[in-house]
Amino acid sequence: MKSRSTTPLVMSALLAISLSACAPGGSAPAAGDTEKPSTTLGAEQVTLTVTSTPESGAPLAKIIPDFEKKYPNVKVEVTKTTFDDYNKGLALSLASNSSPDVALLNMMGNSAKNSLVRNLDEYANLYHWDTEVASTLLGQWKVGADKVSLGGDQLYALPTSGSVVGLYYNKDLLAKAGITNPPKTLDEFTADLKKAKDTGLAPLQLGNAQGHASFLVQAVGQSIDGAEPANAWALGKSGSTFDTKGNREGAQKLQDFAAQGLIPADANATDLQGAVTKFGQGKGAFLIDGNWDAAAIEKALGAKAGFMVFPGATPTAIGGSTAYAISAKSKHPNAAAAFLDFLRSDAAAQASFDAGFLPFNTKAITAKPGLQKDLVQAYGTVTEANGVVSFNNNATASMNDTLTQQTQELVSNKTTVDKVLAAIQTDWAGSHK
Repeated sequence: MKSRSTTPLVMSALLAISLSACAPGGSAPAAGDTEKPSTTLGAEQVTLTVTSTPESGAPLAKIIPDFEKKYPNVKVEVTKTTFDDYNKGLALSLASNSSPDVALLNMMGNSAKNSLVRNLDEYANLYHWDTEVASTLLGQWKVGADKVSLGGDQLYALPTSGSVVGLYYNKDLLAKAGITNPPKTLDEFTADLKKAKDTGLAPLQLGNAQGHASFLVQAVGQSIDGAEPANAWALGKSGSTFDTKGNREGAQKLQDFAAQGLIPADANATDLQGAVTKFGQGKGAFLIDGNWDAAAIEKALGAKAGFMVFPGATPTAIGGSTAYAISAKSKHPNAAAAFLDFLRSDAAAQASFDAGFLPFNTKAITAKPGLQKDLVQAYGTVTEANGVVSFNNNATASMNDTLTQQTQELVSNKTTVDKVLAAIQTDWAGSHK
């Protein structure tokens, strides 16, 4: 699987800036003026244009031929632009007279507010997206009446595959520490970390130079609070607060783990990839990370590596999604909607998985025994429980910086849990009500 470690923490903020800075006010014509929503595409020859990045668009080469077989009157042309150029030019591309029909979105930004992309509610009803795609994933692409606030009722992009953050573990090191089974509860996880330390092993590998200790805080928090309230805060729902029982426990755990020597002393000076490398070298019984680093971990540890949902009262996981929108200027919205639906279909699942993404229906793919199978099982468990929660880092454009600073101070014992929760909520309140 391909490494996509910068996606959750960096890509969204960059695209949000590009969309808000470049997009003109709502001048795009409504797609409904040209075509009434329908799942029937007719016999007219149609060329559908799609734009993406090389990373997110990797599965398209295998998916498009199958789509064109199903819809022989539709030809799909794809352009892929490097990450930086894509972010800089997407808003202008959507607003231009040569706008693509379908475009990858990494974050909603002002694309709905500025009428750059089409409202998909009618297609969601026609294709049953509201009932067949987890609401916590759809919520990442729904906006409210202001067409900016996430978690509303209006759908403007369709998630087609996902990512998941969970708990990697080294089977050999667990055995050395006398741990016969991976932990099922937070208490068991804490006890296992202490067992590993007492055995002379590195308990929890962690890199926090860029704020990835926030994964621990969020994983603990949502496992206690549940996915819905956690997602409400992450998506900016009015009245939400970060000062919850779960987040308080998560922040306290991070501070306690640091004080007890359960995380590396140099965690604040190590980035995520550094932590992944150390974990692959056997320096860590556990690691909290996403599926994007599975390939590197499997290459380093082979059959020694395992992956599971973070232990807690409810099966939740931090996760995002690859999502595509239909341009408001598309002359072929019905064909575009059919393409979006095909991207999330069982027919496209294996191609998405082979390219490093997690399809929603994990039963539609074949995974190799070992780490791949663990990832699929974990993702299936979480999606069936509707337990995917958006990255806290993306709650505001500045939230990743805030989380980095606050978690680094927690790790170095230079602040208190109360101050951390307050600082995070203050950042959130600057963008949300």
